[in-house]
Amino acid sequence: MNITRENTDNVNAVLKVLIEKPDYEKPVENKLKEYRQKADIPGFRPGKAPMGLIKKRFGKSVLLDEVNNLLSQKLTSYLMEEKLQILGEPLANEDQQKAIDWDNDENFEFVFDIALAPEIEVPLDEKDKINYYKIKVSDDMVNEQIDMIKSQMGQNKEIDEVKEDGLVRGDFVELDNEGNEKEDGIKPEGVLLAIDLIKDKDIQKEFIGKKKGDVIVFDPVKAYEDVHEVQHMLNISHEQAHDLNSEFKFTINETLEFEKAELNEELYKKIYGEDTDIKTEEDLRNRLKEELASNLVHSSEQRFAMDVRDTLIEKVNPELPEAFLKRWLRVANKDVTEEQIENDFDGFLKDLRWQLIKDFIIKENELKVEEEEAFNFAKQLAQAQYAQYGIPNVPDDQLESFAKMILEKQEEKERLYNKLLEDKVVGVVKDKVSLNEKEVTQEEFTELSK
Repeated sequence: MNITRENTDNVNAVLKVLIEKPDYEKPVENKLKEYRQKADIPGFRPGKAPMGLIKKRFGKSVLLDEVNNLLSQKLTSYLMEEKLQILGEPLANEDQQKAIDWDNDENFEFVFDIALAPEIEVPLDEKDKINYYKIKVSDDMVNEQIDMIKSQMGQNKEIDEVKEDGLVRGDFVELDNEGNEKEDGIKPEGVLLAIDLIKDKDIQKEFIGKKKGDVIVFDPVKAYEDVHEVQHMLNISHEQAHDLNSEFKFTINETLEFEKAELNEELYKKIYGEDTDIKTEEDLRNRLKEELASNLVHSSEQRFAMDVRDTLIEKVNPELPEAFLKRWLRVANKDVTEEQIENDFDGFLKDLRWQLIKDFIIKENELKVEEEEAFNFAKQLAQAQYAQYGIPNVPDDQLESFAKMILEKQEEKERLYNKLLEDKVVGVVKDKVSLNEKEVTQEEFTELSK
């Protein structure tokens, strides 16, 4: 077997692979002997069929398999031995590849186009400046957090009569055309209604001022102007809701008003646990400032990572074999249209350039992710997910169990390792360049991200 390479430019090359008869003859012969032992051919006992008949029936397919296997193995070995980093996969050369006659040829030449990853350097020093945005924690942001906490921890209290922004709990009974209760009608009990969500203003006004025990007759579909809302409210099927054309009697059992929680030690313990050191509103404000600042640092770091990526892509701008890559994308993604490839191609090139830059920095700085780092990061993700559901204090063993579950999924594990590795790459850049720090408000920062 003979493999030759001709570099057509810095990032494209042509590989010619010549497979000759001595390369495949013995493996093909051995495979045909195996076929002979197993073949079930009428008129012959297993293992006794003439070899000529075996070759006639199976020779071509065995030859194809062995040559293709040999080709794949040798290509892989060649790329490793030559330490060639290629992009995509080798593609058959459409100009130089000659037709192969599998019935008569004894030597086979295969011609491939390959894309070579460009050799790059990523010089970094203090002369390089990248913006770093520090977001200020404002009093308004703290006030919004406090208001959200008071709303989340608030509860409904019973009042004497229905208010515009109040709630009522009661029982529905479906009525017939004469205003009588339907014996087999819809009768959900204990339904909670928010008065300000009733769309029909006339029906809304009927509720205001009513008391426990009062009865209101109305059409729920007309009141809410939303069949899906009525479906959930009356606990009926989708079909029933769409066919509904009845008035209902609604008997008020409770008149309620939502009351936000008060700021006190009991509330602070509910939020942060029994052992919290938060005793006053000032303590809470200071804690919220810290939490907001921590979250905003995360936002700043995310923005900085994006700016690092854009800055280095522009600075290094690795040369890429664009024509080859478009062709490879067509071959590798049969279900993707030409229009989709064209629309997404610039983004694909940007991602690829960033990957090449990351690979250089990783190799240059010998970066790697340890198992313990990945496990601790998975625990942080678990804790953040629990916090989203209003569960701030989760036992460590529960977080560890969640982290193990994440890392058992190969796709999730790879995503997590890649994220940590990219964070390390950005960290290297941050240490080597000059940061152009800019203090901005949350609104200004949001505008930057548009």
